[in-house]
Amino acid sequence: MKLTIPDYIQAIDPYVPGKPLEALEREYGISDSVKLASNENPLGPCPKALAAIQKSLADLHRYPDGAGHLLTRKIADANGVSPANVVIGNGSDDIIALLVRALVRPGDRVIVPRPSFLMYDITAAAAGAVVDAVPLTALTMDLDAMAGQVTADTRLVFVCNPNNPTGTVVTQRDFDAFMARLPDDVVVVVDEAYIEFARNPDCLKTGQPSDLDRPLVTLRTFSKAYGLAGLRVGYGIMPAALAEVLNRVRQPFNVNAMAQAAAAAALDDRAFLHQTVGLVHRGLDDLYAALDGLGLTYFKTEANFFLIDVGQPADTVFENMLRQGVIVRSMRAYGFPTYIRINVGLEEENRRFLRALETVLSQIDDP
Repeated sequence: MKLTIPDYIQAIDPYVPGKPLEALEREYGISDSVKLASNENPLGPCPKALAAIQKSLADLHRYPDGAGHLLTRKIADANGVSPANVVIGNGSDDIIALLVRALVRPGDRVIVPRPSFLMYDITAAAAGAVVDAVPLTALTMDLDAMAGQVTADTRLVFVCNPNNPTGTVVTQRDFDAFMARLPDDVVVVVDEAYIEFARNPDCLKTGQPSDLDRPLVTLRTFSKAYGLAGLRVGYGIMPAALAEVLNRVRQPFNVNAMAQAAAAAALDDRAFLHQTVGLVHRGLDDLYAALDGLGLTYFKTEANFFLIDVGQPADTVFENMLRQGVIVRSMRAYGFPTYIRINVGLEEENRRFLRALETVLSQIDDP
């Protein structure tokens, strides 16, 4: 087979997700492992979402609601906006793809922080855009430098808040100053996948009714705080005129029926959300204290994950942790060769991580 592939597609390094738990257990001959590598909810899925899924099963022979009326209305009500300001997607990645498809042509420019969520780069590059990557400063997005990269060809700017993988945030004050420097034809996309976990009172939070008169898009997801990562459902809040454009290119059944039912029910489960956030905050504080005792450097976070400098090649620590039955994420590919990233787990999972880490580091130091 002879294919003609554009050079800008050939140049893309594909996104490499973490392996499924079952595959890693087979590969390494382990069982009862602890996965702390994918920023998932350790409590599992939201109970009200599970009940809604069960109820929806009898209608699987029907197509989903192509406009997502119920879910869109509930999202709008929860955020004090109109349904006309909401676009639902197959995860927030889907909204990223819709924005690029609608707004970016080959040769246009897209600004991204680096390191950050890799799908910004990949989706823009797949459209033939020039990706202008702006390095972080002290693990935090440099909004001044990002504004300085804007040209007449810039169409989109991505801001990840809290940023993945560093867990740092930008403030409302800095963001407002940043927005004031941008021309009106540049759309700023603020990815708030982890916003529910932020404790810093100065942390930027968008998606408010007052944001709708600006070229600003807020991305949210049900994957993290609501425990619905396997269903792939997210949404964007944006000016109605932009939402109307995205709905022109959105596939009519991009969010399946079970995902719509589950996400709509999850918005009503405030008790589960509170339980999740409380568990994460307690877990972070306990892990920080334990790592202080081990003398390791870590970086406090506003998300449900954080970075640890293990002082050793991260890939080596990752492999050895796997053999202890604990799955973490090496940050070598993100430019942090001695850092790992973990998300908060259940209390016993956190304890297993700490025991395994202490064992692995002692073996490396004293082979």
